[in-house]
Amino acid sequence: MAYEFNFYDKTNLKSYNLNESMRYQLNMLDTLDVFTRKHCENVANLTCRLCEYLHCNKNFTQYCTICAYLHDIGKQFIPPAVLQKPGKLTDEEYETMKTHTTLGYQLCMKDPKLKPYIAGPLYHHEALNGSGYPQGLTKKDIPYEGQIIRVADEYDAIVSKRQYKSHIGISDTLKILIENATPNGSGKEPNLGKNNPLIVKALFKVVISNIEYEISSIIGYVEELESELKRFGQILKYKEKMEKAKKEKDKNYYMEGMKILFKNNETMDNYLSIYEEYQNAYKTRKAIIDNLYNEIKIIKKLKV
Repeated sequence: MAYEFNFYDKTNLKSYNLNESMRYQLNMLDTLDVFTRKHCENVANLTCRLCEYLHCNKNFTQYCTICAYLHDIGKQFIPPAVLQKPGKLTDEEYETMKTHTTLGYQLCMKDPKLKPYIAGPLYHHEALNGSGYPQGLTKKDIPYEGQIIRVADEYDAIVSKRQYKSHIGISDTLKILIENATPNGSGKEPNLGKNNPLIVKALFKVVISNIEYEISSIIGYVEELESELKRFGQILKYKEKMEKAKKEKDKNYYMEGMKILFKNNETMDNYLSIYEEYQNAYKTRKAIIDNLYNEIKIIKKLKV
């Protein structure tokens, strides 16, 4: 028995029938490395959900999601030594990495089926205060879809880097996005931050929804564990009676009762260690649930 949680729930994507309408565009992701492809899928999912919480209409949501799928398509032209470098990039390498925006734009411009979605590759690293790239645009010149994808991209980049297995500690990631939505006196527009604060607020709602879904998933697993622990409780009662019994006939009776309750590969030799595993799993998951509820409390107190 194992508990698994999918950090990105694609329910919303399916509700927009995006899989059918984007078959050609999604085929472009096959040109990317596995990590970048996964990142593009995650950013598209987040973008779709952000659009929902921002009350965007269905057509814009679908358009914006396709843009998000294609936002890093230009990375196929970045040398692997730069793209997959584990450590910090040099200034020269960083300049090379930044070209993925214009390279992706150029690729889309050459393909009539991709041309409508150039906003994804071109604008997802632009910042409202003008400190972004490739053009250093400010808020008035950055399309809304670019602003949305930027927030989704930044969030997933941090989440992937920190390798979260759960949403515990995710509020620290949101604090980074808040910081980037806060004016710091830099850029061409010092009164603006890098991120659109309204989109960051919508991200809070997406994350809280994810956490609530994660909690519900764990609760289902905890209920299974409770059922198993209850079964082991009955086994232990038979064990206690067996140890107190004086007649061999009675000892065998209670032993058979124990064996009837065994499942799978449980035996008289290993059932106590299996019981301990169930206990530890139960305590661990209960602690995770408590921590996740606490995470929601922290996020609800965050201000942008």
